[in-house]
Amino acid sequence: MTATPAAAFRATVTAAGYLLDVPVIGAAEAAARVLTRWQDGAVLRELPDGRWLFTLAAAVEVRADRAPGLPVERAESGALVAVGTDRREMRAGRLAFIAAGLTITHDISELPELDPSGWLDPTGVALHRPRPVGGAAEPVAEPVEEAVPQRPQPDLRTAAGIRPSSARARRLTGDAPAGARRRSFVRPGPGTLAAKVGPAAYWLALVLTLGAMLMAAASFVGIVADRSFRPGGFLIVLAVGLAAARRRVGATETTAAAGAASPAAPAPGRPRSARRPRLGGLLARLAMRTPAARLVRGRHARYLHELTRAFEQRRWEDALRDAVPVAGAKPAGGKSWLSLGLPRRYTGELRATPKAAGAGGASPLSGPTVHEHLAGLYRHAAEALEREGRVDEAAFVLADLLNAPAEAVAVLIRNGRTAQAAELAEGRDLAADLVVRLWWRAGEREHAVRIAHRRGAFATAVERLTATYPQAARELRAAWAAHCREAGDRLGTVEAAWPDEALRPTIAADLRDAVALGGPARGRALPYLLALGAGEATRALALAVLDGDGDPRATGRSALAAALADLPAADPAADRELATAAARAVVRDGGFGGVHARKAESALAERLLKRADPLAAADLARPRQPARPAGAAPAYTAAEWPGTLPVLDAALLGSGALLVACGQAGVRLLTADGRTKARWDVPADHLVLADHGGSALLVAGYGRVREIARLDLVTRAVRPWTTLRVRQIAPSFDGRHLITEDEDGIAVLDTLAPRPTVVWRELGDGQRLVGRIARTAGSCAAVVVSALPDGSPLTELWRWDLPGWELRSRLRLDEATTAPDVSVALASEGLLTAHVQEHPDRTTLVRTDESAGPATEMTVAGLAPYGPTVDGDHWALTVPLADGTGALVHLGAAPAAEPTATAVFPHADPPYAGLRGHAGAVTHWHRSGRVLATSADGATLLANLRVTAE
Repeated sequence: MTATPAAAFRATVTAAGYLLDVPVIGAAEAAARVLTRWQDGAVLRELPDGRWLFTLAAAVEVRADRAPGLPVERAESGALVAVGTDRREMRAGRLAFIAAGLTITHDISELPELDPSGWLDPTGVALHRPRPVGGAAEPVAEPVEEAVPQRPQPDLRTAAGIRPSSARARRLTGDAPAGARRRSFVRPGPGTLAAKVGPAAYWLALVLTLGAMLMAAASFVGIVADRSFRPGGFLIVLAVGLAAARRRVGATETTAAAGAASPAAPAPGRPRSARRPRLGGLLARLAMRTPAARLVRGRHARYLHELTRAFEQRRWEDALRDAVPVAGAKPAGGKSWLSLGLPRRYTGELRATPKAAGAGGASPLSGPTVHEHLAGLYRHAAEALEREGRVDEAAFVLADLLNAPAEAVAVLIRNGRTAQAAELAEGRDLAADLVVRLWWRAGEREHAVRIAHRRGAFATAVERLTATYPQAARELRAAWAAHCREAGDRLGTVEAAWPDEALRPTIAADLRDAVALGGPARGRALPYLLALGAGEATRALALAVLDGDGDPRATGRSALAAALADLPAADPAADRELATAAARAVVRDGGFGGVHARKAESALAERLLKRADPLAAADLARPRQPARPAGAAPAYTAAEWPGTLPVLDAALLGSGALLVACGQAGVRLLTADGRTKARWDVPADHLVLADHGGSALLVAGYGRVREIARLDLVTRAVRPWTTLRVRQIAPSFDGRHLITEDEDGIAVLDTLAPRPTVVWRELGDGQRLVGRIARTAGSCAAVVVSALPDGSPLTELWRWDLPGWELRSRLRLDEATTAPDVSVALASEGLLTAHVQEHPDRTTLVRTDESAGPATEMTVAGLAPYGPTVDGDHWALTVPLADGTGALVHLGAAPAAEPTATAVFPHADPPYAGLRGHAGAVTHWHRSGRVLATSADGATLLANLRVTAE
């Protein structure tokens, strides 16, 4: 008996394949169903109406109503027939199914095939090479991918399309060859100027230069006593001969460079110093002290006259080509040299260049009066060019001639050249928020997000877009939230998305993860959940935190009270109850944990009292911060006996738990009293903590390479990342960008990339680091050694502002502070240097900062042979006890002139003490298995335990 169509859809059939209605279920869902049931030898084809025919290699039994698509059976003739379709009179190689009440047939061989392998994206899969058990062989480091962003090369001259120069202008600037502003002569050698242009021109220039110097010296010392002798005339002849030699050199170099490729632009963060002419500058200064100066000034006066007339007559071609920039960067060393040549003529199309040319040498055109005159000409020209619609030339005048790239960007924006403005702004290194905003408006979303990632410019860019382009601001805000989420920063995600009400429903999962972190993160997340209308369970948890005991900062009570003051709950009754409990907690704790200024704490308390129960608020006293007892710094003693596991690194987290790295024994998460909350069998001897506290990198060293895994402290999942060959790794990161040192200097890696990728570099050209990198969330510092022109070393303390890597200061150090075993850099407060005095046994700690004031000194009893230890701006100085029974550690923070606390590690050797500043606490650990943690000011002991095996 033949089954009815309805019965056929409820029966079990032998499916030779499936017909998927892609226009209805979508391509993503259809692809997922295909991949789930894929067989070796299966075939996927596409029908003209968009459906997919998924033919299996071997038929399967399946319920028709539970199949991933409409099942098709193989008829006796070999045709494929969908369930419920009449299979009579169907020949082999055909497909038949019913659609819209009609029987549709297709020749299967004529349907195009689809390749499912293109759906698989292997970029998110990290490759890890296994190594032999026991670690006998050193792991092989993965190759590091260089992805340092190159600044754009905007060229407004090309866009302007200005024709070649006039014959008169070429005669006027004949002594300055195209392609170089000034030339200098150097000693001949392989690959030098003399080797390129031939010995004749080189020695002619050298002889003329030396002759001029001898004549000038003779006239100065009175050797030439005859008043009728005029050395100036001879110097004029020498100057003319020198100019001819320079023209030959310039013409030869220009011809040689015509067929060569232009050199690659230097990598960002690697400034190159300009070479200063030696003999040419001296000759020019001597010539300007003779009658030859009249000839030189006359030529420059004619140049200014011709240039001014060209601008006034609006002969833009000649005027812009012959113009000289009136502002630029000083050359290396801050000094300039004198040049008698006229400024070179521009040879390309007029267009703003990405980097302003350095001022280099001075000339008779360098006076303030001439500059003022030229600046006025250029500004009037820029206004006239913009009125005439010649936007490229106007931008060129502002960016290249006046060195005002911000004004050039404004001109381009006013005239609808958003992409060109973004290119110029990035090339001239203008404000990061401006660059991000312009690229976003230009449609280059991915490029804008990459810049915002690296330079931390999301917040300001969103703020600037909100007023004029609200939809673009919302999209950029969503990208900002996604960036924070990828980096594991749950609270950062919430704060990024919260100002836009349309994005608030997307952060519920991030708030739950922040609550799971505990501590201050939980205290800051709960008010957001309550403002979103969370239920009774969330309200009860918030009340439990406010009414609980323990340190207000570690438990998150202070953070919860401060957040409630700014963010009321959605339910008015719940908000009154919570505000009342928060006000009581603030009075009981004596404030909001000391993280706010007194005026700010008073304002927060007033906001809580206004929303609290009036009767309870009337009875509450005003919060008073407890006074710190005067006298000596607090002294602590670590556990007397060593633990059973070594401690190579440790950190107190915001939740009050301790994350401890025990080398090959793995990583443990401990409570403040030493109980194990979690453990991971991942070797680690170094921890790199994210500033937001949501993730950490676990680093294990194997000789010269390091294996790195990523730990999510919310889900407690560990994911291997990569193996690196680096010299050192900074102890903290922003959740995404990791600062390392390799053979080329400082390399910043993107830890969210599937393979190690360098996204920024600093130093280079022979510059090298000495000692460790000091980093905080807002700054980074290191001691850098470079070479002076005479070959002697120059040692400086460099400090950058993060995340944009703006170099803020370079403090020159003397030889007494350059030894790596006695000096360490603080992230934002200068340099610490330990001076050991053997008689008597004392150690003086000197802090040198960027201010002009005297250095701060502090002397402690005992010898500290290993120098200070630093993490960020926290420091520790370890000296052995006099009786040899342990180590005494002096603890402090950078601004403090004296130690904030001391800690004694009994039966411990001084070289193995370390410290870590994180989440408002400072953790001190010893290799022998002891961990001690205090508050940032050293006033409160937060943890003191031994690490033991279970």
